[in-house]
Amino acid sequence: MQRPELSTVAELLKPITWFPPMWAFSCGVVSSGKSLTDNWVLIVWGVLLAGPLVCASSQAVNDWFDRHVDAINEPNRPIPSGRMPGRWGFYIAVLWTLLSIFWAWPLGPWGFAATALGLLLSWAYSTPPIRLKNNGWWGNSACALSYEGLAWVTGAAVMLGGEMPSYNAIVLALLYSFGAHGIMTLNDFKAVEGDAQMGVRSLPVQLGVIKAACTACGFMLFAQWAVAILLLEWGSPNSALAVLLLSVCQLPLMLRFIQNPVEKALSVSAFGVPLFVSGMMVSAWSLRGLQEVAL
Repeated sequence: MQRPELSTVAELLKPITWFPPMWAFSCGVVSSGKSLTDNWVLIVWGVLLAGPLVCASSQAVNDWFDRHVDAINEPNRPIPSGRMPGRWGFYIAVLWTLLSIFWAWPLGPWGFAATALGLLLSWAYSTPPIRLKNNGWWGNSACALSYEGLAWVTGAAVMLGGEMPSYNAIVLALLYSFGAHGIMTLNDFKAVEGDAQMGVRSLPVQLGVIKAACTACGFMLFAQWAVAILLLEWGSPNSALAVLLLSVCQLPLMLRFIQNPVEKALSVSAFGVPLFVSGMMVSAWSLRGLQEVAL
């Protein structure tokens, strides 16, 4: 049987996509309030789980079940191009999923449960007949929760020795998952034509590109403003102001995006999303500071 080259396997696993869950995991680590230097081995273990394992497995799953859509939208991808022969794409997806489960086992009940739920959502997102991806509301919610909320909760739970993270941390993780729904929608504008042909009802297909752009921006802004309000209420006015200012810096990008969604979606992803995730880390350090004050 013909085997794929290692470079093709790496392309299938899409290392560029690993950053968001690794960053969210790091936010959870910071928010836990536990020593970073004393737990560096555990942190590295968890970061590898969030990115090169769980996220990579989700990318392989998605590429396998999206191979017919990719043949229209991105024919040069490993599977539709033929560089990933036979059913190798599926085998790699299964292998990476199993590796992720085994890797998560030592991380305690909450860390393992969050990982298992993230993997389950990644398969439900792409796999028929569930295929949450066929509806932009459900599919983007699953991705956002996996990439941001669950990764954050996993990071916090791992640092807490497998215990449940604080209420404040869970609330912020859920809010940033809500905002990440908009980020996931940004990825759909490049594939509107293929999605429409293949029956994938992404938000740009369902709502039209203008309304979908407004919706994506609304999700992102609401989450950040809600976080700012909570941080202010919890006694972190400086962090609240920082999150608010970071959201304001995104407004010019969003306005141009709404005027020309298909062409400007990439600019929001490239320049607006880093501002969004910077606010996540600001919030995480704020929670850490609040816990130190409480102690």
